[in-house]
Amino acid sequence: MPHLEVFTISEQVAGHLRKEILEGRLQGLMPGRNELAADLGVSGKTIEAALKQLEKESLLEGRGAGRKRRIMPPENITPPALRVAILDYEPLGETDGNTIELQYLLSEAGHSVFFTEKSLLELKMEVRAVARLVKNTQADAWVICSASREVLEWFTQQETPSFALFGRRRELPIAGIGPDQVSARRTAVQRLLELGHQRIVVLSRDSQPGGGPGQADRVILEEMATNGLPIGPYNRPSWKNTAEDFYRVLNELFQHTPPTALIIDEPFLFHAAKDHLAQRGILAPANVSLICTDPDPTFAWSEPSIAHINWLPRPLVRRVVRWTNNVAQGKDDRRQTLTKAQFVDGGTVGPVP
Repeated sequence: MPHLEVFTISEQVAGHLRKEILEGRLQGLMPGRNELAADLGVSGKTIEAALKQLEKESLLEGRGAGRKRRIMPPENITPPALRVAILDYEPLGETDGNTIELQYLLSEAGHSVFFTEKSLLELKMEVRAVARLVKNTQADAWVICSASREVLEWFTQQETPSFALFGRRRELPIAGIGPDQVSARRTAVQRLLELGHQRIVVLSRDSQPGGGPGQADRVILEEMATNGLPIGPYNRPSWKNTAEDFYRVLNELFQHTPPTALIIDEPFLFHAAKDHLAQRGILAPANVSLICTDPDPTFAWSEPSIAHINWLPRPLVRRVVRWTNNVAQGKDDRRQTLTKAQFVDGGTVGPVP
């Protein structure tokens, strides 16, 4: 009969903590004795004995009385792969190339990545619906795309790390990134004003579930107001998130007091508006100036050239991958960053007709 090894409680705790260190789940500073005792349900004396054992094994380094021990993992430790859930704004069949590339790069980094069964649009950006989805989804980290402030606030209160890709993340304790469109949008409005435009309308889906205009749209309205233009619902109309209602808004805008310029969020909306107006004989820039607030590969093939705000998606995607790797190494990464954006003048912008 083989010899039966009986481990003391402190040896069992040391074994548990050793495994957490060697598998990369514990990094940096070891939690304090009282915190570990509460988490593991043992006495502080037992925790202290376990920590001293790990010091003897050179997995921990003491830093003096009252200071947390430093974790000293072997150099060949590989951070664990994470199960990353992507909660996209669009339904899965309408996912854009940026999030597809994100899924690919995260997989290349060794993580398991998947899109949730429902998108934020399908959940109607409702916090309770999002909470139910998260509760029923096994994930070590979340990437949330273009979420409302209420949804992102809810994620900041959860234990699972989360990252805000776009969305209303400003001043929230959550990691995030997006293009810095403030100066670029101001430049776009100033260009329209130089050409004599006074009836400028912003068309954005952000007006639907997001709780009013976000900072990017507010910049446009504020720049218009600063230059003496009246601002009201006409300048940023509300519409349901359907093609039919979008076209209804376009038809109503051009029925009585047509705008001389449209600033349109998202390339697919831009193309839809441009085509719909062309069917009515309203062409850019002869009858109306058109600007898109995002870049799109199809713009390079357009004639006339499309006026738009350009920014590079690759830095955004790479930042999400770096954040995921940081989380896998046990780092508390909540840094928010902005990437460069610039207004690109184009053939769809001209003088007031």
